[in-house]
Amino acid sequence: MDLTLSTREVGGRTVVAVGGEIDVYTAPKLRDTITELVAAGNYDIVIDMERVEFLDSTGLGVLVGGLKKVRAHDGSLQLVCNQDRLLKIFRITGLAKVFTIHASADAALT
Repeated sequence: MDLTLSTREVGGRTVVAVGGEIDVYTAPKLRDTITELVAAGNYDIVIDMERVEFLDSTGLGVLVGGLKKVRAHDGSLQLVCNQDRLLKIFRITGLAKVFTIHASADAALT
């Protein structure tokens, strides 16, 4: 399974819609996208993970790295995730307390 990424601007925020699997093979693609967005001055990012089917520790590392990048510019990186199996990963790792996680993109953008 490959990773699909698309970005769009909504009210001053950048939404990155992610689909597929975020693993050791595909995570660099997401990392590069986040790095390019921050380099271009986008510091308020929403990662929409509604279509993500799998997430491993490499993917978690990319998300944490992205959070550090935007926080260096007083920005935010919020997640959209409504799948129990993925939410469980965030709870077990303690990252549910680090990230703001929304049930929908609309909730993240309000």
